[in-house]
Amino acid sequence: MKTVCALLGTIALATGTLLAAPAHAVGRLVDVNLIDRDSGARLPVYRHDGQWWVAGRPGARYAVELRNTTGAHVLGVMSVDGVNVISGETAGWDQSGYVLSSGQRAPITGWRKSDAEVAAFHFTALPLSYAARTGRPDHVGVIGVAVFCERLPVPPPVPAPTPRPMEQRESPAAGESAAGPAARQSRAADAAAEPEHAARARREAPVAAPRLGTGHGERESAWVTQTRFQRRGAQPDELIAIRYDSHENLLALGVIPRDPRRTPAPLPFPDAPPGRGYTPDPPAWR
Repeated sequence: MKTVCALLGTIALATGTLLAAPAHAVGRLVDVNLIDRDSGARLPVYRHDGQWWVAGRPGARYAVELRNTTGAHVLGVMSVDGVNVISGETAGWDQSGYVLSSGQRAPITGWRKSDAEVAAFHFTALPLSYAARTGRPDHVGVIGVAVFCERLPVPPPVPAPTPRPMEQRESPAAGESAAGPAARQSRAADAAAEPEHAARARREAPVAAPRLGTGHGERESAWVTQTRFQRRGAQPDELIAIRYDSHENLLALGVIPRDPRRTPAPLPFPDAPPGRGYTPDPPAWR
């Protein structure tokens, strides 16, 4: 499989051949953070109705930071608004992705334009998003990472010992029956269907402000090189999805709880004891 390695810390980019109080990082095999590049802040992640959410600031450039938490290479096929961030195709699991070595951290800062450049991610109004401008607005507002483990070389076979007479064979361990792979594929299929459910809920949910999408910003340098990666299986080993919208809309949706201390109700008579005299003039302008 062909891939690419970036000079940010040398990430690798794999093209698609086949053989899961606010937190910050989301993920198990790969930690995913969103970084506001204008302020440098890591955006808090909120859990609501079984989904992860982030509040974006309209106009701000952002990066999706990936960190490989495993002891081996992994491939992260990444999508923004239902679009593959490398190829620009409507996103699928079998497409190009970034390959990270063990413990590697890499910020993905934009839509890849070549081995040397990306067009910066930035939060913008939904109609101005890259997905909407290319006729694909249905999945705007979600960032996805499909994580694949690497297929390791098969070790040489070890000769089986000759069984003793009357030897009893061990039964399979719990959770490793033949139904295990099917169950894992079913969970992956459910996760694959989640973006459509999320998009439908997003269209029907009440909001307080125009929804956010991700724009196709200015070109900037971000080098990569090609490499190869053989996936352990056709299904991702982990699926990560983070939805995003403006702070106002996440308040309206109940994702971010309102703090009553920040917006106290106005009082009709804040000074309870009776006053004396008449209304004084305000201070003079200076």
